Amino acid sequence: MESIYDIRAIAPRVLNELRVKDDAGAPPRRVADTDGGSPLRCCMERSKPGETLALVSYAPLRRWARETGADPGAYDEVGPVFVHPLDCGGRRGPTGSFPEAMRGERRTLRAYSARGCILGGLLLDGSQERTPTIEEGLAELYADPRVAAVHVRAVEFGCFLVETRRAVPPGGGWTAE
Repeated sequence: MESIYDIRAIAPRVLNELRVKDDAGAPPRRVADTDGGSPLRCCMERSKPGETLALVSYAPLRRWARETGADPGAYDEVGPVFVHPLDCGGRRGPTGSFPEAMRGERRTLRAYSARGCILGGLLLDGSQERTPTIEEGLAELYADPRVAAVHVRAVEFGCFLVETRRAVPPGGGWTAE
């Protein structure tokens, strides 16, 4: 069965831009990740202890809007993400499944319409007795035909982790209000 959504790392072209000047207009900061374990949005892996990373400001909704013609207005956010300072080759492994390195007990999912307006969200809190998995949460949000994209974020810091977009059905485009 085909997935209703695609899971996306930050695109290579965008990474090249962010490694020069980020979405806040600043050069990337190089940081040493002493302990390792930081989520990397370029390859959807976790950093290794002692690895040097680039910390950049990233505006995922703004980037998506430029590509699709959406207008996120007040929903536009800029936040910190870690990426490799040089091209790492991007995501490896199965692209149809949610990346293990981006999982966590506390995640929030934010659903957006094709126009860029927030449609709702879902809190995935592992401390609750019955918390949906990320896949179950995404399926629940994408059950609404108006949902064009869902962003996964960490709860504690609000950091953007993963973008998902509604998959284009074979043989045709997809549009929604």
